Amino acid sequence: MRLKNLCWSLLPILALVSQSASASVLAIDYGTDWIKASLMKPGVPFDVLLNKDSKRKIQSAVGWKQGDRLFGTDAANMASRFPNDVFTSLKYLQGAPHDSETVSYYTKISPSEVFETARKTVGLKQSDGTGWNVEELVAMQFAYIKHLAEAVAEEKVKDVVVTVPPFYSQYERDAIVDAIEIAGLRTLALVSDGTAVAVNYAMTRTFTTPEYHIIYDAGASSIVATVVAFTPIDAKSGSPGTHISVAGVGYERKTGGSELDRRMRQILIEMFNTKNRRDIREDKKGMAKLWKEAGRVKAILSANTEAMSSVESLAWDIDFRSKVTRAAFESACGDLKGKFTQPIYDALNEAGLSLDNITSVLLVGGASRTPMIQAAVKAAVGAEKIALNVNADEAPVLGAAFYGASLSRQFKTKNIKVSDISLHDIQASYFAAPTTAVSRPRSITTLIFPSGSKLGTKKTLTFKRKEDFSIFIDYKHLIAPGYPQRILESEITGIAEALGNLTERGAVDPVVKATLSLSDSGFISISEAVAYGEIKDDSIAGKLKGFFGGGSSSSEEATASSEQPAARETDSEAESSSSSAASASASSSSSSPSASPSADAATEKKKALSKEDTIKLKVANTFPVIPPMSVDEKKKARGRLRAIDIEEAAKNRKDEARNTFEGYLYRLRDLLDEENTETPFKKCSTESERKTITETLEDSFLWLHDKGDVAETSQFLDKRISLEALEKPIIHRYQEIEAFPQALNNSQMWNWSTRLFLTEARQNLTAEIAADLPSKWTKEELDGLEKTLKEHETWLNKWVEKQKSVKPNEDPVIETTEMKARAKVLETSLMKLWKRKVPKAKKVKVTSSAAEPEPTPTEGAQGGDSEAPPPPPAGDEIPLERQDGEQQPLKTHERDEL
Repeated sequence: MRLKNLCWSLLPILALVSQSASASVLAIDYGTDWIKASLMKPGVPFDVLLNKDSKRKIQSAVGWKQGDRLFGTDAANMASRFPNDVFTSLKYLQGAPHDSETVSYYTKISPSEVFETARKTVGLKQSDGTGWNVEELVAMQFAYIKHLAEAVAEEKVKDVVVTVPPFYSQYERDAIVDAIEIAGLRTLALVSDGTAVAVNYAMTRTFTTPEYHIIYDAGASSIVATVVAFTPIDAKSGSPGTHISVAGVGYERKTGGSELDRRMRQILIEMFNTKNRRDIREDKKGMAKLWKEAGRVKAILSANTEAMSSVESLAWDIDFRSKVTRAAFESACGDLKGKFTQPIYDALNEAGLSLDNITSVLLVGGASRTPMIQAAVKAAVGAEKIALNVNADEAPVLGAAFYGASLSRQFKTKNIKVSDISLHDIQASYFAAPTTAVSRPRSITTLIFPSGSKLGTKKTLTFKRKEDFSIFIDYKHLIAPGYPQRILESEITGIAEALGNLTERGAVDPVVKATLSLSDSGFISISEAVAYGEIKDDSIAGKLKGFFGGGSSSSEEATASSEQPAARETDSEAESSSSSAASASASSSSSSPSASPSADAATEKKKALSKEDTIKLKVANTFPVIPPMSVDEKKKARGRLRAIDIEEAAKNRKDEARNTFEGYLYRLRDLLDEENTETPFKKCSTESERKTITETLEDSFLWLHDKGDVAETSQFLDKRISLEALEKPIIHRYQEIEAFPQALNNSQMWNWSTRLFLTEARQNLTAEIAADLPSKWTKEELDGLEKTLKEHETWLNKWVEKQKSVKPNEDPVIETTEMKARAKVLETSLMKLWKRKVPKAKKVKVTSSAAEPEPTPTEGAQGGDSEAPPPPPAGDEIPLERQDGEQQPLKTHERDEL
């Protein structure tokens, strides 16, 4: 009921720009254990997407069972039988280096066989040796969600928004985008989980004063605390709304629901090994069964102090049964209690706030229901600040869908501005130009985007370089054990030629400017590099222009120097460099009200001179450590997935053809049952026909039993067509018997209607000729209609009499289709005359001796709205007019009354 009320409350918030425009946005909350999806499309209720079993969430699993690919719960349920063919918890491996601690941890919770890919990332191998990149396996799940969305939208779905943890590195974000593209989707945006929850929280609320809330997201793989500021947007500066600003984020990367499951499973392992004196860890199927059982027992202990664990034939035909208490479980997780709450303190510290500034703490994520986590959070923030007024499972995906709609031009949404931050220090380094031929290379490092920088920001670095050089983008600190710090290398070329061209134009001390971008989705790149030099104009007009401030940019350079980020030098003196913020986040990109006209004039001047004082340079980006998938690699992966889709579609068609054929055989066998003697099938068929069908039916059953497993789809269709050809005459007889009374009644009705029309029409025609009035029809037209009527009556009487002598098991001598066609000819001829309008009578003007005004013509008889004119003087002839709105011709006495 709460969700239903939410959907109705969104109706005034979400309005469609155009109902006819084809637009849809898919949102996916891809979690370690569960996937939630939502579709935003005109005409489709805004809600969570259901799977084929009408479930609101889908398990994050993909697997194979004897060649059949399975998703969701179907795949997860097969993990205990085919542990090497079912892949779960893939979120751990997205963009992870093969030799990282993350991969080592994954091997502890999953029996899947991992291998190192050519890109130094992780792949998983099936039991038959088939290897898959993690991106391909995730893409399969995205494609499955896409298929569900397209079934609801009834059109192709392309744009997608995917939630990601805010601490994700560029490698992990690249892996998500690669999976999206392999699945045939297009990335509209990546949005942090906490930010998506904040959008969902603000969708149905209005803030009159600034408020700070903590979104505590305890998921399967991590715990994240996000401090979010909700600030009202003044209606004077635009439409009223809410500005969502992320002030600080704290996280624990390796603590979550999966770690609790792992420790619960460890308890069960020790119980089994102690009781049976055998190590269950040697049996992969047994470990897969215990993993599923650990999750079930953990869920029970969330509401009870003890639970009974029972697994039939766990391993080596040994049944396992034991009791687990909540106290024992919490004791095994005692060292994690501090990690449950540390993200809250880290987020507050980064935001520069205390708990006194916080209005509430919103709990989301499946692991937030665990009693020990809730107790730890309550002890840290106080029970009075805990808020459970958002859906712990669906808030992220609903917020992501609304965020995606706000990015699309097809939707008009509530005014919610979003400002997110980056969590990692990002720095740029480069080698200084050598001063002498034997000088040692000097490395210069500059912090470009410190932790807490707004997403959607650009900064420009200025270099006094004469030759080509490279810029290296790195994370300042290690983001996770085993993850590289180097993000990308950008080589800037064409510098010498560009500077020479600027010097020839009169530029003084030209420089190189490189623009670094931190996108709204958290990607860092060097978007542009140019050679720039201010061209001096030595003419009198140019000097006067410079004197009055029109040609100098020294003030801008001074501003850039004052905003120079902190730099460190790895060898000796640092080379001169500067940077300046180019733009703010997308939510605050509008110009300030205090902007002066002189600033606009300076902008226009800069655009006018850009072609003269700026030359674009070439920027070549390379990813030396963990590159994203290349175009060719993604094409190959997409081809592998398409081949599987085609194979599965063919198999589904074959299964459908077989099931349909088998069902048809059983239906036909029931019709031929000797006990059913009075059925329409028996009445409309002959003994020889039933015998032929019976023999063919027996052969078909025998063929299905012997060759049904290896037969092709076309063979099932051919077998069914051959049987249908034998049954079709019988079915046709029965259908003709059923349809004959209605067809006969319809033909007779048109005969009667036509004869009635002719009687009255001829009477009217005679009267109109006598009165010298125009008529709708001529005598020839009525004679022609009467001829058509007599032909139809003659044909109908003749063949109906013949049909009376036909038996039910004989073919009819007159087809209902022919009866309908002949009746249609008569109907068309009749309606052509019946709907014809009466032609207007010619008005005769009579001259009077007295000068009287001419009467105003009236349209009353023709259906007009004008008032009736005054009576004409004596001696005038009144023109007779006919009313043509009637559906039947006027009778003689009606005309006399006129």
